[in-house]
Amino acid sequence: MKKIPNEIQRIAQKLEAHGFEAFLVGGCLRDMILGVDPKDWDVATNATPDEVQKLFWDFDGRTKEDPATIYENDFGTVGIKTASEDSVLKVIEVTTYRIEGGYSDMRHPDDVQFAKTIEEDLSRRDFTVNAVAFDLREKKISSNNLVDPFGGLNDISKKIIRTVGEPNERFTEDALRLMRAVRFSAQLGFSIEEKTREAILFHAGLLEAIAKERIRDEFSKLIMTPRAAEGIITMEDTGLLQYVIPELREGIGCGQNKHHIYTVFDHNVRALNYAVEKDYSLEIRLGALLHDVGKPKTKRGDGIDSTFHGHEVVGAKMTAKIMDRLRFSKDIAERVIHLVRYHLFYYNVGEVSEAGVRRFISRVGIEMVDDLLKIREADRIGSGVPKAFPYKLRHLQFMIEKVRHDPVHPKMLKLNGTELMKLLNIKPSRRVGYILSILLEDVLENPKKNTKEYLEEKAKELHLHDDVVLADMSQRAREIKDEFESGVEDEMKKKYKV
Repeated sequence: MKKIPNEIQRIAQKLEAHGFEAFLVGGCLRDMILGVDPKDWDVATNATPDEVQKLFWDFDGRTKEDPATIYENDFGTVGIKTASEDSVLKVIEVTTYRIEGGYSDMRHPDDVQFAKTIEEDLSRRDFTVNAVAFDLREKKISSNNLVDPFGGLNDISKKIIRTVGEPNERFTEDALRLMRAVRFSAQLGFSIEEKTREAILFHAGLLEAIAKERIRDEFSKLIMTPRAAEGIITMEDTGLLQYVIPELREGIGCGQNKHHIYTVFDHNVRALNYAVEKDYSLEIRLGALLHDVGKPKTKRGDGIDSTFHGHEVVGAKMTAKIMDRLRFSKDIAERVIHLVRYHLFYYNVGEVSEAGVRRFISRVGIEMVDDLLKIREADRIGSGVPKAFPYKLRHLQFMIEKVRHDPVHPKMLKLNGTELMKLLNIKPSRRVGYILSILLEDVLENPKKNTKEYLEEKAKELHLHDDVVLADMSQRAREIKDEFESGVEDEMKKKYKV
């Protein structure tokens, strides 16, 4: 059993010294029982928020100008700032016992009332595993001194997710609990009790009433659990997936060709599972899950010779809609979309030149290269092959390292836009962009040309042409297909039906 931190003990002692109760509750107690380090700490008390603020404003040496308490909600939770160096213990949440009124919108309680006993407070919680309390006056947590009116300790021991009371009531109060049940199942490795599972399936449609931001946050938590792939399958089995990412369901039963042994849906889930096992970031996990989401829409033919030409482009567009619908931040959305769009690249030792690798980096961005290789690993393992990183990919990684510091972006040219305009005595215009793109193509082919002298002379030569010619030259420079997209890759796409 984990030891109760000193910060928690001191908060409890101060509450008790002034005649108030203090109980450890919720996820932190559940995790302690499981022998897991809590990710946050929650204390429940019969002291009101005003009383808590009065008691703790100077906790750990704080002053009135910088008080230790934070109270910015309607739920009776006061944050107490501590001097702990542990980020998990820097703010301890102390919440007044409460009961909640009806949930007319199936999202928020109509009103919150403070309760008198810990038992009343536990009765309004979502799942039994989170409805256990420990009186902090006790020295050590044991099964004999827990407040456990709903059998939470037994469910923890049996690894079961069960609602507190009638599941239909719990889910109609707040429909996000439908997803929370799946998330806790994936997070803890617990199974969902039969009646609770049946209620999730019956009420799945209630998710439509939930704000997309709340669904996004819960889905992100699920994706970051150790059993995220199982969680996606459970979402499908309980009818929830169609209300979160219905596009993934198009891959169910969608067979692939002779180079794949799994359906598109199973392949995507297996790719996610690899990303989870490698402890990759949220963006990479989402990219792995969605990398082939465009395949069902691009499938042509059936059986071993079916094709999926352009699925990466279609998939990127679908991913953009998914990211927007779930209100993901612009930064996360752009990275995930980029990973889906460029996950399909070809490389074979001896067939791709250094210039080709530079063009690849120029197209996808040096900051995205490592993540794209991780998506490729997940893609391979999700296809059932034994090696995530074969020799060809290791050689590509070597080539990337070799040219990583070569100029691959207009900003890396020794002649920038301002200098170019001064050199040619021209104003900001498309002409500047045309010339820079032509110069960049020269440098991608041969980095030794990235000198001010060469670029200035080349720019002067280009300046002799009119805008129409420059536009054509610039377009041709942009359309030069490096070996990752043409030639040998076209042959690869024909061979592997992608």
